[in-house]
Parts: sequence; C-alpha cells; structure tokens
Amino acid sequence: MIGLEDFRKVDIITARVTGVRDHPDADKLLIVEVDTGEEKKEVVAGIKKYYTKEELAGRDVIIVNNLEPAVIRGVKSSGMILAVETEEGIGIIKPDKPVKPGARIK
Repeated sequence: MIGLEDFRKVDIITARVTGVRDHPDADKLLIVEVDTGEEKKEVVAGIKKYYTKEELAGRDVIIVNNLEPAVIRGVKSSGMILAVETEEGIGIIKPDKPVKPGARIK
C-alpha cells in the first residue's frame, strides 16, 4: 500500500490528443502527442490493436503527467495514458464531460 502523501505526488491530469503516429520499431505501439494545457508531449502507448489513429485524434484522455520519461524502443515517452484492461481488451479512461487539458484528477 501507499500512503495518501505518496499518492498526492502523482500528477494525474486530462490531456487532449493532438497527433498520433505509428511507432517506427514496434507493431503494437503508437506515439501519441498530447496537449496538457501547459505543454505538448509524446507518450508511447501499447494501444494500436485497440484504437485507430482516427479514433484517438482530438480525444480527451487521462494521463500520469509527472512520470519519469522512459525510452521505449528508441522513442522517448513522457507520460502514461491511463487505461483499463478487460477480457475484451484495453479501454482508455476518459472524462465523461468536456474538460480543458490540464484539469487535475482528484
């Protein structure tokens, strides 16, 4: 378990997908550009099997904004899109109402 103070360190916010492209070295990965309201960043996500680029474009998503960047198959990923895994596959978590990029999840 983690304490409340540790959980508060995680910056979970809304972001808007502004661009999507195939990862050059991975069949299951997409490179998703998101607008956090303060900056644009790229997130590498293993969702290609479940979402088309067109389905993602303009979509609001929930991200971990302060995750330490990681290089995934040669591409820097500066966050994580939150999703749920079910028997049917992956489902991206999204706000149920329109929100501005950068809204804090509490």
